[in-house]
Amino acid sequence: MIPEQILAAKPLVLDQRERERYFEDGFLTVPGYIGAAWLDRLRAVVATKIEESRPLSASDDQFDLAPDHSAEKPNIRRLRKAVDQHPELWTFAKDPAVVDLCADLLGPDVRFHSSKLNFKWSERGDAVRWHQDIQAWPHTNCAVLTFGVYLDDTGPEQGPLTAIPGTHCGTIFEQFDAQGNWTGAVAERDVATLPTAAARELCGPAGTVVLIHCRVVHGSAANYSSRMRPLLLNVYSAADALAMAPAPAPTKHTGELVRGQEAVHVAHGALPRPPAAPLGSGRLPLNLRRAEDGGQAGVDRLAGV
Repeated sequence: MIPEQILAAKPLVLDQRERERYFEDGFLTVPGYIGAAWLDRLRAVVATKIEESRPLSASDDQFDLAPDHSAEKPNIRRLRKAVDQHPELWTFAKDPAVVDLCADLLGPDVRFHSSKLNFKWSERGDAVRWHQDIQAWPHTNCAVLTFGVYLDDTGPEQGPLTAIPGTHCGTIFEQFDAQGNWTGAVAERDVATLPTAAARELCGPAGTVVLIHCRVVHGSAANYSSRMRPLLLNVYSAADALAMAPAPAPTKHTGELVRGQEAVHVAHGALPRPPAAPLGSGRLPLNLRRAEDGGQAGVDRLAGV
């Protein structure tokens, strides 16, 4: 569905101006949207996973660990394929409060794509460079978004998601280096063309949801605070936006319809762009070119924020 069709439907959760702002900016923050009951359940999962990580000395299919991770001082970068790692995370991913919010921006028929839980550990959580998501998981159209929820209060000092408004209507950038290796980040030469001074930090209290359009340029600063910044990230698409390549980190539920009905037709190129904003060559890392790019390391370079 194109934005005009989506906006013509009656909203389920958001007011109309919020929906319009998402399509204008390429992102939307919904403060405190997830309530205390769900936050307690999700935080319990985080606590469980931290304990499970303590005996590990290296990353595995579930945990991406920082080099200084130890049993005494855990440092988890992210929980991979999050919905596969605990049943509560899949229950949350398909909760009506979640998928109805997505439907306000994708249309009534919603498909689940992928999931991760980023920790951004206290006092040493890594920064994430400017990047766009769609190159990592190309679809037939751009009705694809990331639903992120902060599990704790998140301010500028925690390294919140940060996005550059309007960049979802511009160029799809190369995210390869000069040697043709996938980096998952916009090259510095292209960053220089972006209005980074207009970037907005997407902060909010615990339970705040941040919705990120698949083409908007975004990133996050390092976390220098005394608190980690757990952020659960689920990717959803409109049912008529079909993946053009395997998911970089597929889950057991990738491709499942979580709301509405299956599409009768596949839509192509759902997001119009201004004539002055060229698409660019925007090579796509089909299946992450895993052999050339180093297997799981290539996947981790897509993890972002």
